Amino acid sequence: MVDSADRDLRWGVAKRLEFIDFRLFWDGSFNRKDLVDFFGISEQQASSDIALYQARADHNLTYDRSLKSFVRSEEFEPEFIGPFSDRYLLQLMAVKNGWMSGSDTWFSETPPVDVVGFLKRRSTSPGNLIRLLDAIKQKKELEIEYASLTGSPAGKRTIAPHSFLFAAGRWYVRAWSKEHNEFRDYSLNRIASTVLLGASAVGAELDLEWHHTMELVLIPNPKLAELKQSAVAAEYDMADGELRVPSRLSAAFYLINEHNLDVEPGVLKAEKQQLVLKNLNEVVQTREVMHRLSVEALHKKRRAEAGA
Repeated sequence: MVDSADRDLRWGVAKRLEFIDFRLFWDGSFNRKDLVDFFGISEQQASSDIALYQARADHNLTYDRSLKSFVRSEEFEPEFIGPFSDRYLLQLMAVKNGWMSGSDTWFSETPPVDVVGFLKRRSTSPGNLIRLLDAIKQKKELEIEYASLTGSPAGKRTIAPHSFLFAAGRWYVRAWSKEHNEFRDYSLNRIASTVLLGASAVGAELDLEWHHTMELVLIPNPKLAELKQSAVAAEYDMADGELRVPSRLSAAFYLINEHNLDVEPGVLKAEKQQLVLKNLNEVVQTREVMHRLSVEALHKKRRAEAGA
């Protein structure tokens, strides 16, 4: 929703106009005191901000003398924020889970809300996260103490991280493993300690699974009743009965696993497997090819270094 005129506004003024837009859109009203209290500005500045908003979007609000507040008009259209429900709902979830304070949002009040499904996990140490960020920015290796679920014993690993990934409720760091000489995902919650090392000789460009993307073609499970298939298609806003999701090959596994997309239709009840991956074999085969090519490139690099 930002145009060239918005970019000419000073940052503080722009934020206050967004605040007015947000309160009108989601709460239906605001008053001058809301601006004064939230931003710590003078009443004169708040009045100036309101006048500026009215000059830009007078059709969006009317003044209710009984409430002593500006209220959302029937013709309201967001001027400074996008009409996106996800921002509001994600902030509700973040406040409920304690990830952010209510004072960090622009809510005047929130509806009753509960969040189900996020089990409490050990938080990522800020120190560990800082060193991961430093390693990525400085292209350095990192020694981590890691508890793996792949069968490897818990202990120290040497990695060269290059990216972060959020999937299925967890944060991962994508990194080259010195011990395995391949790229892997490491759960941030299982990293107990980190030590920044020297420069890494392995660049992220060799992680072909990360850099190669392809579309996952999802369709409603054909074993669902026709009305249920239509409901699934509508829920995911499918076009012509398909949902095409661009995905990095290295990340496709998480989406496939989360929605049981690698389970043959009929093994689970259709209601438990509402989506089917139409091009599952193509995705799996392409990922295997990219993984093999990446590993071959890493082995070639190691041989070249050994022979130097």
